[in-house]
Amino acid sequence: MRLRRLNRWQAETRREDLADLYVESVRTRSGEEYRGREAFLRRLTGDIRRPGFALLVAEDTGFAGCVFGFPVGREGTWWEGFCGPLPRNVGQLTASGHAFAITDTVVHPHARGQDIARRLQERLLADHHASLGATLVDQDDVASLAAFRSWGWRDIGEVRRSGDRTVLLALVLSVGPRTATHPDGLTHEDRTQRPD
Repeated sequence: MRLRRLNRWQAETRREDLADLYVESVRTRSGEEYRGREAFLRRLTGDIRRPGFALLVAEDTGFAGCVFGFPVGREGTWWEGFCGPLPRNVGQLTASGHAFAITDTVVHPHARGQDIARRLQERLLADHHASLGATLVDQDDVASLAAFRSWGWRDIGEVRRSGDRTVLLALVLSVGPRTATHPDGLTHEDRTQRPD
Protein backbone atom coordinates (compact mmCIF):
# COMPACT_ATOMS: atom_id res chain seq x y z
CA MET A 1 0.00 0.00 0.00
CA ARG A 2 1.48 3.33 -1.05
CA LEU A 3 0.73 6.61 0.74
CA ARG A 4 0.80 9.69 -1.49
CA ARG A 5 0.04 13.36 -0.99
CA LEU A 6 -2.26 15.15 -3.42
CA ASN A 7 -1.90 18.88 -3.91
CA ARG A 8 -4.95 21.16 -4.15
CA TRP A 9 -5.22 20.85 -7.92
CA GLN A 10 -4.94 17.05 -7.79
CA ALA A 11 -7.51 16.87 -4.99
CA GLU A 12 -9.88 19.06 -7.01
CA THR A 13 -9.48 16.96 -10.18
CA ARG A 14 -9.86 13.65 -8.28
CA ARG A 15 -12.76 14.76 -6.09
CA GLU A 16 -15.29 12.51 -7.86
CA ASP A 17 -13.02 9.48 -7.33
CA LEU A 18 -12.64 10.46 -3.67
CA ALA A 19 -16.43 10.78 -3.37
CA ASP A 20 -16.81 7.30 -4.90
CA LEU A 21 -14.37 5.99 -2.28
CA TYR A 22 -16.47 7.65 0.42
CA VAL A 23 -19.73 6.09 -0.83
CA GLU A 24 -18.11 2.63 -1.06
CA SER A 25 -16.66 3.00 2.43
CA VAL A 26 -19.56 4.31 4.50
CA ARG A 27 -22.56 2.30 5.57
CA THR A 28 -25.73 4.22 4.84
CA ARG A 29 -29.37 3.35 4.58
CA SER A 30 -30.64 2.67 1.11
CA GLY A 31 -31.32 5.92 -0.71
CA GLU A 32 -28.98 7.98 1.54
CA GLU A 33 -25.88 7.51 -0.63
CA TYR A 34 -26.48 10.65 -2.68
CA ARG A 35 -26.87 12.90 0.38
CA GLY A 36 -23.76 11.41 1.99
CA ARG A 37 -21.77 11.86 -1.21
CA GLU A 38 -22.87 15.48 -1.57
CA ALA A 39 -22.03 16.25 2.07
CA PHE A 40 -18.58 14.70 1.58
CA LEU A 41 -17.98 16.79 -1.56
CA ARG A 42 -19.04 19.98 0.31
CA ARG A 43 -16.59 19.21 3.15
CA LEU A 44 -13.78 18.45 0.71
CA THR A 45 -14.44 21.55 -1.42
CA GLY A 46 -14.61 23.78 1.67
CA ASP A 47 -11.41 22.34 3.13
CA ILE A 48 -9.47 22.60 -0.16
CA ARG A 49 -9.90 26.39 0.11
CA ARG A 50 -8.45 26.57 3.64
CA PRO A 51 -4.84 27.68 4.20
CA GLY A 52 -2.56 24.70 4.73
CA PHE A 53 -5.02 22.14 3.32
CA ALA A 54 -3.46 18.70 2.95
CA LEU A 55 -4.75 15.39 1.62
CA LEU A 56 -3.10 11.97 1.65
CA VAL A 57 -4.33 8.90 -0.20
CA ALA A 58 -3.50 5.23 0.22
CA GLU A 59 -3.36 3.38 -3.07
CA ASP A 60 -2.98 -0.15 -4.30
CA THR A 61 -4.76 -0.69 -7.64
CA GLY A 62 -6.99 2.30 -6.83
CA PHE A 63 -7.78 4.52 -3.88
CA ALA A 64 -7.96 2.44 -0.69
CA GLY A 65 -8.22 5.36 1.71
CA CYS A 66 -7.78 9.07 2.23
CA VAL A 67 -7.40 11.60 5.02
CA PHE A 68 -7.52 15.38 4.82
CA GLY A 69 -7.48 18.46 6.97
CA PHE A 70 -5.76 21.75 7.71
CA PRO A 71 -3.78 23.49 10.48
CA VAL A 72 -5.91 24.74 13.37
CA GLY A 73 -5.64 28.53 13.49
CA ARG A 74 -3.72 29.94 16.43
CA GLU A 75 -6.71 32.10 17.38
CA GLY A 76 -8.63 28.91 18.30
CA THR A 77 -11.82 29.34 16.25
CA TRP A 78 -11.73 25.57 15.61
CA TRP A 79 -12.84 25.13 19.23
CA GLU A 80 -15.74 27.61 18.95
CA GLY A 81 -18.74 26.25 20.85
CA PHE A 82 -16.62 24.04 23.14
CA CYS A 83 -18.64 23.34 26.30
CA GLY A 84 -16.68 24.32 29.38
CA PRO A 85 -13.02 25.25 29.60
CA LEU A 86 -10.73 23.91 26.89
CA PRO A 87 -8.01 21.70 28.40
CA ARG A 88 -4.99 23.91 29.06
CA ASN A 89 -2.49 21.86 27.03
CA VAL A 90 -4.87 21.76 24.05
CA GLY A 91 -5.24 25.56 24.19
CA GLN A 92 -1.48 26.03 24.45
CA LEU A 93 -0.76 23.72 21.50
CA THR A 94 -3.43 25.49 19.44
CA ALA A 95 -2.05 28.96 20.28
CA SER A 96 1.48 27.85 19.44
CA GLY A 97 0.40 26.59 15.99
CA HIS A 98 1.00 22.89 16.70
CA ALA A 99 -2.56 21.57 16.22
CA PHE A 100 -3.83 20.08 12.96
CA ALA A 101 -7.50 19.33 12.25
CA ILE A 102 -8.29 16.06 10.53
CA THR A 103 -11.70 16.64 9.01
CA ASP A 104 -12.24 13.34 7.20
CA THR A 105 -10.77 9.85 7.23
CA VAL A 106 -12.07 7.31 4.72
CA VAL A 107 -10.93 3.71 4.26
CA HIS A 108 -12.37 1.24 1.76
CA PRO A 109 -13.79 -1.91 3.40
CA HIS A 110 -11.30 -4.20 1.61
CA ALA A 111 -8.39 -2.31 3.25
CA ARG A 112 -9.74 -1.98 6.80
CA GLY A 113 -7.63 -4.75 8.33
CA GLN A 114 -4.40 -3.09 7.18
CA ASP A 115 -4.33 -0.21 9.69
CA ILE A 116 -4.52 2.26 6.79
CA ALA A 117 -6.50 4.93 8.67
CA ARG A 118 -4.03 5.15 11.54
CA ARG A 119 -1.07 5.22 9.13
CA LEU A 120 -2.67 7.98 7.03
CA GLN A 121 -3.50 10.09 10.09
CA GLU A 122 -0.05 9.73 11.66
CA ARG A 123 1.68 10.53 8.37
CA LEU A 124 -0.48 13.62 7.78
CA LEU A 125 0.26 14.91 11.30
CA ALA A 126 3.99 14.15 10.92
CA ASP A 127 4.13 15.88 7.51
CA HIS A 128 2.74 19.01 9.18
CA HIS A 129 4.96 18.81 12.27
CA ALA A 130 1.86 18.75 14.47
CA SER A 131 2.00 17.92 18.16
CA LEU A 132 -1.78 17.48 18.31
CA GLY A 133 -4.40 16.10 15.98
CA ALA A 134 -7.96 17.40 16.43
CA THR A 135 -11.25 16.20 15.03
CA LEU A 136 -14.98 16.60 15.67
CA VAL A 137 -17.36 13.63 15.44
CA ASP A 138 -21.15 13.60 15.75
CA GLN A 139 -21.92 12.00 19.12
CA ASP A 140 -24.53 9.77 17.42
CA ASP A 141 -21.99 8.36 14.94
CA VAL A 142 -21.10 5.36 17.08
CA ALA A 143 -19.09 3.59 14.36
CA SER A 144 -16.83 6.58 13.68
CA LEU A 145 -16.31 7.24 17.39
CA ALA A 146 -15.32 3.61 17.96
CA ALA A 147 -12.90 3.76 15.03
CA PHE A 148 -11.23 6.98 16.19
CA ARG A 149 -10.90 5.65 19.73
CA SER A 150 -9.32 2.44 18.41
CA TRP A 151 -6.73 4.57 16.60
CA GLY A 152 -5.73 6.26 19.87
CA TRP A 153 -7.92 9.39 19.80
CA ARG A 154 -9.43 10.49 23.11
CA ASP A 155 -12.48 12.59 23.98
CA ILE A 156 -11.90 16.01 25.56
CA GLY A 157 -15.45 17.40 25.55
CA GLU A 158 -18.45 18.50 23.54
CA VAL A 159 -18.79 21.20 20.90
CA ARG A 160 -22.13 22.82 20.13
CA ARG A 161 -22.00 25.16 17.15
CA SER A 162 -24.51 28.02 17.13
CA GLY A 163 -27.58 27.31 15.04
CA ASP A 164 -26.84 23.57 14.90
CA ARG A 165 -28.53 21.00 17.12
CA THR A 166 -25.85 18.38 16.51
CA VAL A 167 -23.60 17.66 19.46
CA LEU A 168 -20.06 17.03 18.32
CA LEU A 169 -17.45 15.28 20.41
CA ALA A 170 -14.01 16.87 20.29
CA LEU A 171 -11.30 14.24 20.02
CA VAL A 172 -7.55 14.72 20.10
CA LEU A 173 -4.58 12.57 19.18
CA SER A 174 -1.34 13.45 20.91
CA VAL A 175 1.82 13.03 18.90
CA GLY A 176 4.26 13.58 21.77
CA PRO A 177 5.53 10.87 24.09
CA ARG A 178 3.81 10.19 27.38
CA THR A 179 5.94 11.23 30.35
CA ALA A 180 5.48 11.62 34.10
CA THR A 181 4.89 15.37 33.65
CA HIS A 182 2.66 14.91 30.58
CA PRO A 183 0.93 11.50 30.84
CA ASP A 184 -1.47 12.53 28.07
CA GLY A 185 1.40 13.23 25.62
CA LEU A 186 0.06 16.75 25.06
CA THR A 187 3.22 18.77 25.08
CA HIS A 188 5.19 20.76 22.56
CA GLU A 189 8.29 19.08 21.24
CA ASP A 190 11.10 20.63 19.24
CA ARG A 191 10.88 17.81 16.68
CA THR A 192 7.31 18.88 15.91
CA GLN A 193 8.07 22.60 15.60
CA ARG A 194 6.05 23.90 12.69
CA PRO A 195 7.87 26.43 10.55
CA ASP A 196 6.42 29.94 10.86
